[in-house]
Amino acid sequence: MSETDNKLFLLDAYALIFRAYFAFAKNPRVTSEGLDTSAIFGFTTTLLEVLEKENPTHIAVVFDTKAKTVRHEKFEAYKANRDETPEAIKISVPYIQKILDAFRIPYVGVDGYEADDVIGTLAKQAEKEGYTTYMMTPDKDFGQLVSDKIFMYKPARGGAPAEVLGPKEVCEKWDIEDVSQVIDILGMMGDAVDNIPGLPGVGEKTAVKLLKQYGTMENTLEHADEIKGKLGEKVRANKELGILSKELATILVDAPIQLSETDITRDPIDEEKLKAVFEELEFRTLAKRVLDVEIQQKSGASVIKHTGDQMDLFGGGDSGEAEPTNGGMKTIENTDHHYQKVDDEMGIEMLVKKMRKNEAVCFDTETTSLNALEAELVGVAFSWAGGKAHYIPVPENREEAQAIVDLLKPFFEDENVMKIAQNLKYDMTVLQGYGVEIKGKMFDTMLAHYLMQPDMRHNMDLLAETYLGYRPVSIESLIGKKGKNQGNMRDVDIDKVVEYAGEDADITYQLYEKFNPSLDEGGVRSVFETIEAPLVPVLASMEYEGIKVDVEALNTYSKQLETELADLEKSIIEDAGEPFNIGSPRQLGDILFGKMQLLEKPKKTKSGQFATSEDILQGIVDKHPIVSKILDYRQIGKLKSTYVDALPQLVSKSTGKIHTTYNQTVAATGRLSSVNPNLQNIPIRTERGKKVRAMFIPRDENHVLMAADYSQIELRIIAALSKDQSMISAFINGEDIHAATAAKVFDIPLEEVTREQRSHAKTVNFGIIYGVSAFGLSQQTNLSRSEAKEVIEAYFRTYPGIRDYIDTQVELARKQGYVETITGRRRYLKDINSRNAVVRGHSERNAVNAPIQGSAADIIKLAMIKIHKRMKEEGFKSAMVLQVHDELVFDAEKSELDKLKELVVDEMQNAFELEVPLIVETGEGNDWLEAH
Repeated sequence: MSETDNKLFLLDAYALIFRAYFAFAKNPRVTSEGLDTSAIFGFTTTLLEVLEKENPTHIAVVFDTKAKTVRHEKFEAYKANRDETPEAIKISVPYIQKILDAFRIPYVGVDGYEADDVIGTLAKQAEKEGYTTYMMTPDKDFGQLVSDKIFMYKPARGGAPAEVLGPKEVCEKWDIEDVSQVIDILGMMGDAVDNIPGLPGVGEKTAVKLLKQYGTMENTLEHADEIKGKLGEKVRANKELGILSKELATILVDAPIQLSETDITRDPIDEEKLKAVFEELEFRTLAKRVLDVEIQQKSGASVIKHTGDQMDLFGGGDSGEAEPTNGGMKTIENTDHHYQKVDDEMGIEMLVKKMRKNEAVCFDTETTSLNALEAELVGVAFSWAGGKAHYIPVPENREEAQAIVDLLKPFFEDENVMKIAQNLKYDMTVLQGYGVEIKGKMFDTMLAHYLMQPDMRHNMDLLAETYLGYRPVSIESLIGKKGKNQGNMRDVDIDKVVEYAGEDADITYQLYEKFNPSLDEGGVRSVFETIEAPLVPVLASMEYEGIKVDVEALNTYSKQLETELADLEKSIIEDAGEPFNIGSPRQLGDILFGKMQLLEKPKKTKSGQFATSEDILQGIVDKHPIVSKILDYRQIGKLKSTYVDALPQLVSKSTGKIHTTYNQTVAATGRLSSVNPNLQNIPIRTERGKKVRAMFIPRDENHVLMAADYSQIELRIIAALSKDQSMISAFINGEDIHAATAAKVFDIPLEEVTREQRSHAKTVNFGIIYGVSAFGLSQQTNLSRSEAKEVIEAYFRTYPGIRDYIDTQVELARKQGYVETITGRRRYLKDINSRNAVVRGHSERNAVNAPIQGSAADIIKLAMIKIHKRMKEEGFKSAMVLQVHDELVFDAEKSELDKLKELVVDEMQNAFELEVPLIVETGEGNDWLEAH
């Protein structure tokens, strides 16, 4: 590596911590008091290696936060198969951060983004400032970010020196033309560690082969018809999965973080602070090495020697620590329990009678599929006391199975018994297929935990280990690992199923006993009982109902887009003057910058080819018509593969409809998300994209789709929460809020407000919720930064209540550590008092917008519950089928349309009483686009 004036090292904290921890797995480092210091010691020696050997002028360490990321919203199962973080690592992190404080090295993390994204963002920012940046991580994914000024730095391992990879090395390693193709490879082959599915049947070699031919994943999918055999079949059938996988594998470079040069400049060590930490951790050799001081071994400490291989990993070692102590987890093997099989009619009837005498009973279904609509019951387990459970097997024969379920109906339909489950909506949907309607109060342990800890994960295994110190039997130990060879519960020996299912019901019941009182302690019982729990049957009903899509029209549209692509391809080749593969970055770059010379000094990759990313093409769109055609070509290709070709694949063979799955526990704000398809991501900003909505249609000619949408609900909420009288008056008087804001901000009569001024006011109105700055406003409008600053200042003079609200919310969050929505939903902000200005600023923005976003989510959820109840009570044949953002969509019988519209508007507008009126706009049509 050559020395540079500004040499920045960005360390991927958890990647290095895990690496250090597992290096000592066979021989852990433990202090005389039993503290496992393996991860702390390994990380610190790795840090010293960098500081001493590479001598960076600037440095920062990046941590993942506990918050779910944007990838979880796109794909709920992202990283779902990762094991829970070892307790020793959890305990280590605060010590590592103390050591970083002593070294005076900043550490950062951004909620909603992974450490990869933060490192990518900072590396790209540093690149623009002329820094040479080294991303210190063993993670191969970072290859996509390297450039002439950004390198991967793999720390020394097993006696081998550190490895530095630039574009040339990355391209050679993967056998690709451009580092951007790393994303295509990762998207195609998937990643078992992160649970990125990839394209079935495509491994690394196949991915490289396809990229050599087609250049990108999108272009590969466009030419999927050319791929022969089973591989071609799999690629064609999984286009949406491929695009999703590529999105998940893409490291983002626009995380909301900006570190100043002062933040990352390497400063002298705080020796007193470091000595104190080293003494506590008994790091004698490190104290001598770094501080040249002696630390005495504590009395009573026994000594163990570490192997040379382990020390080589980090380039040196300490003398040794006390023997490790193993607390261990409770398991089914070492815990008393009694799980009983009940498989005769009399026994089931007696069990039902016994369960109906209890106030609360937990149940858990065992099925053949994770898809609730396709799953068949294998059995049901019940528990109402810790350590005890009963399991009823359900035969494969449908008539026999239905007979068993019918015996259980009196329990499920008993309104006096609370039903407990983990992810209740799944069980409810499965049982709905057997004619069972679950009645009475319901308690979902997953939902309860979500309300108490919205930024954590909520799967049962994690909850059991965290709250009960218990490690449940792994499903994979029964049916095998995920993949085409995985079996299902019907294949498993009945005795093992009884133990597994009984344990699930038992542990879930024990979690209920923990969580039920915690709802009161956390102040969220009301949200649980009035919103989240009652919403479960509403969502289950919507998922079960589904919505029809016009498969024939989608296929026609696909052919139309294919024709447009062919025409564009022909036109592009004519402009280029020679045939070439538009999907190949190398060939495209040679045409645009080699032959046509659209830029005097085009950017090149390390491998020597011209860079052709979208931002570069957008910057030269006025240079030649070919550029806009290429951008159109890419956009149409993505729309076709991601939506138009993918939606027909999601149609259920049994119902002929698409059945999206709604997630209640993904977004910490309380908003719903959905998968298969992700309704929130269906594009509506372009005319071509809007046509996708036109493919969602009513069930038959006697029905229409009706859409009901809240008008400017977030602005109405901020008006009510801030109690700003000027904004409240504007809404009460029915004024155009953006025009009214423009008139006041620009100090002109309402009738003189121009379209541009209204647009600026609209940007500020919505941007204030998200902490828009003068710079941010100038980027979104044609205002200069000084003009944007004046507009924002005028805005706060116009609406002083909003300024007060923002200040009050931030101060409240600092005092109590959380903020609340209008119904009491909490958002905890652990970094609100952080010493790091960037991290603190992110929490401050959340303190302002979380109550607004969350309140909007609360209101539409309340409306859905009330609408569902009334439609059921009044015997409507119409159905609520979709929820997207602030909009509800109904498959409405034409004869009920007027009555339904009246009911929906009434319940939505009166879902919650605010100081400003809630306004709902409706529309109907023969497809979703027409209704919207």
